[in-house]
Parts: sequence; C-alpha cells; structure tokens
Amino acid sequence: MGSLLSRLGLECGGKALKEEERHLRANDRELNLSYKYADNAIKTSKYNIFTFLPLNLFEQFQRLANAYFLFLLCLQSIPEVSSLPWYTTVVPLVLVLSMTMAKDSSDDMNRHRCDKQVNNRKVEVLIEGELQSEKWMDVQVGDIIKLENNQFVTADLLLLSSSEPLNLVYIETAELDGETNLKVKQALTVTGELEDSVEKLANFNGEVRCEPPNNRLDKFTGTLTLKGETYSLDNERVLLRGCTLRNTQWCFGLVVFGGPDTKLMQNCGRTTFKRTSIDRLMNVLVLSIFGFLMIMCLILAIGNGIWEYQEGSKFAAFLPKGVNAPFSAFLTFWSYVIILNTVVPISLYVSVEIIRLGNSFYINWDRKMYYPKSDTPAEARTTTLNEELGQIKYIFSDKTGTLTQNIMTFNKCSINGKSYGELLDFSGQRVEINEKTEKVDFSWNNLADPKFCFHDNSLVEVVREGNPEVQAFFRLLALCHTVMPEEKKEGELYYQAQSPDEGALVTAARNFGFVFRSRTPESITVVEMGELVTYELLAVLDFNNVRKRMSVIVQRAS
Repeated sequence: MGSLLSRLGLECGGKALKEEERHLRANDRELNLSYKYADNAIKTSKYNIFTFLPLNLFEQFQRLANAYFLFLLCLQSIPEVSSLPWYTTVVPLVLVLSMTMAKDSSDDMNRHRCDKQVNNRKVEVLIEGELQSEKWMDVQVGDIIKLENNQFVTADLLLLSSSEPLNLVYIETAELDGETNLKVKQALTVTGELEDSVEKLANFNGEVRCEPPNNRLDKFTGTLTLKGETYSLDNERVLLRGCTLRNTQWCFGLVVFGGPDTKLMQNCGRTTFKRTSIDRLMNVLVLSIFGFLMIMCLILAIGNGIWEYQEGSKFAAFLPKGVNAPFSAFLTFWSYVIILNTVVPISLYVSVEIIRLGNSFYINWDRKMYYPKSDTPAEARTTTLNEELGQIKYIFSDKTGTLTQNIMTFNKCSINGKSYGELLDFSGQRVEINEKTEKVDFSWNNLADPKFCFHDNSLVEVVREGNPEVQAFFRLLALCHTVMPEEKKEGELYYQAQSPDEGALVTAARNFGFVFRSRTPESITVVEMGELVTYELLAVLDFNNVRKRMSVIVQRAS
C-alpha cells in the first residue's frame, strides 16, 4: 500500500509524495480518476480575484522605494516624530501602487483570456463507445481522442492508429523546438490494427506504465500491456502537446499526460514576477539615495543633540519638560527622515510605468512589425520587459537563417569536375545573370516546380542525354535527405524540409527529372526520368559534429 501511494503521488500526512511511475488504463475513467492525475486544463495566469491584491502588493513592496514610503507612513503615525500630515505620503504611494496594479491586472487578464481560449478548444473524445465533442479542459488521462489534419495535439498522447500506411503520422513541432520541418511518428503494430473502428477502440483496454511527468522533450520510456503481452514504448510513439498534425487525415491517441503534467507545460515553469535591469538599477539608486538621506539626517540629529546639550537649557520655557539631549536627537533624526522624504524619487516609478505602458501600445501599433502574409501584428504580451529590447548588446545565433529570411536557391554545381550554372559568352567571359536572363524551360517535366529558376541549359541537356555521372548526382540529391513530401493535389508536390538547403537541393533534383515522391520508415520512392523507382531504406546516419554530414544507405528494390 505504501509503494502504491508513493507511485501515485498521493497525499500522506498532509504532504504530497512525488509521483514515481504513471499507471493508467484506456477507456477506464473510474480507475484513472482514482489516481488523482491532473486534468487537461492549463493555467498560466499569476493571480485570481482573491489572490490579486495580497500577491501584487507583496511583489510591489519588494521595490525599495515602495517599502521606504510604507515605512515613512508608519513614522508619520507617531505624533512625537511627525511634522507632516499622513496623507502627504499616502497619496503618492497609493498613486504608484494603483498604476502598477492596473498594469499588472491588464497583463494577467490577457493570460486568463488566452487560458480560456485554449481550454475551450474542441476535440473528439471516445466516451461510452461514441465520439463526442468535448472541451480540452474536460479531457482526462486515459481517454482516447481523435485528431484531424492541421489540429493541435490536445495533450501528451500515445499514438494508437492513423490514416496513413504503416500507421505513420506527420507532425510539426515548431512550438516545442522551433523547427518547422515535419517529423514522423509511428504507432505500434498491435494498436495500429484498431484503425478507425470506433467499436475496436471502445473495447481497447491496454494498460500503460510509464515515467512520471517531466520536461524532457526528446525522451519517453514506458510499456503497454495488452492481452497479456508487454510492448516497449519510446519517444517515437508519443505525440506531445503543442505539436500540430500535418499531412495526416486523422489519428487516434491515448492521453498519457494532461494539462500541467504535459512536457510542454513542465518546460514553461511557474509564472514569476519579472524584474528588469532598469528595476534593479532603480533599486540600487534608491538604496544609494536612502543611504545619503540617512547620513544627512544623522548629521542633523547629532547637531540637534549638541545644540540641545549646550544651549537647550536657555530655551527651557519653550521646550517640553523632561526631554534630554540624546532623546531629542533621536526624535529629531526621524523627523528629518519625514521632512526630507522628497529626496527619494517615488515619482520616478510612476514615470517608468507610464512609459512602459505607452511603449507597449507603440509596439502593438507598429506597422513595420506587421506580417501581412499571416495577418500577424506585433503583440506585447507583457509591459514589464519592453525596455529590455533596447539594452541588447549581443545576439547569439545557431545559424544565419535565424536572422535572415532563411531562403536558399540552387544556382551552381560541379559534377565530375565540370561546373554548371555560369553563363559564358562566345569569348569565354562570364555573363552576369539578372531578371531578364532567359530561364531554362522545364516544361518537359510534368512534376517540375514552376517556381524553380535556373539559367544553364547545358545541365538539362546532359541529364536528358543520360550522362551517368550527372544522373547519379541528382539521384543522390533525391535520396539523401530528411525532407517530407506533401501532395495536396495530383502532381502538386510541396516539400517540408528541416533546413532550406535540403529543400533547395531536393527541389533541384525534382526539376532535373529525379522527383522525390514519398517516404516510409522502410522505403523511399523516386520518379527517375519518368520511371517510378522504390529504394529500400536500410539505415539513416544522422548529422553529427564528428562526421559533419548526413548519410543514407539504400538498396534498389527488385
């Protein structure tokens, strides 16, 4: 019983135990709910209606200026010390707190709005033998859901079956790792037999035991037990929340992790109070000013004590009785703290907050930051970090495409010692290529990409003449890559490439007669000069820093 509690992470003696292993059964909500796993609702907001005031005030009083004026307000409540009315401090302090509170509430309302939009998305869930439309927030661990092409993955799913041959699915992971290329996932053969039969899926009662929730996007370990047989699960069988289904008509998946337990949310971390370098600098400045103020007040208090000790007896008729020099100096010190409070610039915080709010509106209204192709304007999701943009000194980029349009084209190549792609005149001088230069006519190739542009007709001639070296060159370009094809209409091919150089090379091979058509985990299909050829994919040697190249081993199918 103790190990069961430990594995499930249930509360024991008021303290939650860490989950060590996840156990669930498909189509058994009663059992899965007993484990008290998190549902699929997410929450990225910092406050709610009850916690906003105390939490926000706690965060604001971490600023030294706010804490100082709160301390000053307490001093002004002491009649023996205060020489100014209390409202002279309350008014500016309340103004500063209110301005910041309004800005923080606006930011958090946007987070609530985004959370509500995501949680209320619809997905088809298999409930009591029928597919029903449910909100994302109502999906539970152990449910079987159906995803369709271009839909976001609802939760972390174990892939069960799909519309594609060999139960493959193609997913885009741009929101997880920033890569726009399509990745391939494949279901187990034993679950792939379920296909799209709702009756078979409703009777599916496989049990999954897997790792607890974690933030490792590239790793998953677990087992599936079905009809007494145990099958190993890895990351290739799992669809993570945040991915998008592409080039796949439909697929079914079993929810393994939901909501805050998904790997996407585990990587997000807790929403914290973000403090900028300007805030830290202002804290240092305020602390320095406060130190200067304390020194001034100390000097004035010491002077008052000396005067009280030497000359105070002469003015005994005008001074309270029983006040000695040290005590008078002590009271005078705090009085001067109140009188000289304007030395600490509380208005500076008001100015900074107004500038931040206005700057966020300027960002949202900036037409130069609007992307018309996807109708995407700039959006300042928070007004806290705007000024950080103007303080960037260095940008570290993994590749040049991160900072450019990431566009590459096939312009030249060298095959068997001969260069192609440059135009020469009768005297052998290089001809400059521009928009008016005549382009190669690829109309003989029905599968050519009409956007591809090349100017050297000699390369097309040697390909069509059957030159073995040139044809081998383009055959290799059509085989050695990780590109995924998409054919929305017959003959209209679109390539999804991990990098633009791969896309450019495969597109070049396509136009010169070696058209990459499709791939599976075991084969690659290419149309070579009009002939459909299938190659058996024996191995893929991924790119690494040691070899500095990517390779494939293929064998032409008989």
